[in-house]
Amino acid sequence: MTDTDRPRARVGVMLPRDLPVRQILPYARRAEELGFDELWVVEDLGWRGGIAQAATVLAATRRITVGIGILPAGARNVCFAAMELATLAQLHPGRLTAGVGHGMRAWMEQSGGAWPASPLTLLREYTTALRALLRGEPGPADGRYVRCRDVRLTETPDVVPPVVLGVRGPKSQALAGETADGLLLAEPAAPAYVAAALAHLGRRDAEVITYDVAAVDGDEHGDGEAAVERVRAGLAAIGEPDWAPHIDPLPFAAEFRAHRAASADGARFARTMPAAWVRALTVTGTPAQARAAIAARHAAGATCVVLTPAGPDPLAALESLAPALPGRG
Repeated sequence: MTDTDRPRARVGVMLPRDLPVRQILPYARRAEELGFDELWVVEDLGWRGGIAQAATVLAATRRITVGIGILPAGARNVCFAAMELATLAQLHPGRLTAGVGHGMRAWMEQSGGAWPASPLTLLREYTTALRALLRGEPGPADGRYVRCRDVRLTETPDVVPPVVLGVRGPKSQALAGETADGLLLAEPAAPAYVAAALAHLGRRDAEVITYDVAAVDGDEHGDGEAAVERVRAGLAAIGEPDWAPHIDPLPFAAEFRAHRAASADGARFARTMPAAWVRALTVTGTPAQARAAIAARHAAGATCVVLTPAGPDPLAALESLAPALPGRG
């Protein structure tokens, strides 16, 4: 498989989960106007539903692709999830990407669900069934967790939406290569992590979508340090064990872990880490520096780099990211 067979390189933007509700549609429309290729919505417990957000912003825009990242496999019946996604894909052909994953264990248990004895088995069965149903095929034979044998959707889309797996570990990423259309990588997605994930995926024709905290300074001739400071807060949550796959490939992994262990809390950790680490783990700096960071992720194997805007004013932060889009320099 050659690089010419890969999906084209794109840049997206995140719709912040805490965006005030009155700003959701203006934000989505402005993202499209600014030239972003994709807009991604999140489904985190206690915030907003991913499918409802996707339906709303798809209806309010004309061109931009909308991604859902992610639907927890253990929380949504696969037959009804397929119905929802197929309906969106019928109404908005070619503009939907569905992210599916294990979900956060604490959230799953808190919301009354049981964490499966084999999360990999559940995800394999779920992904296989979901993609078959979206194609209009009968549901596969009942598995250990997923039961949809001979279920068939009457209404199916002309353009079947890609299903990508939002997963971190090597085994789960290999599963994505076997059963899905690609990967969705949570932040931080430094180029070394992207390359490692692509190796686990085992395919070069697949989608590799990355999330990264981002801030861009307006002065092309400045040093970008103000933007570096704005993204620090977005790195406060990085730690062990969930982020180990993100950390392991970094050339400064040992020093990073030592700094995290010595920090009293996540906020201090992020506030005091070297600026070079911040730049490596985010898309930040001047417009040229941010474009270079995006290009490095594309070169490592990302097909779509999704920027999560940092700063107190989400709409202003969105505007500030536009100069980092390829071709703007």
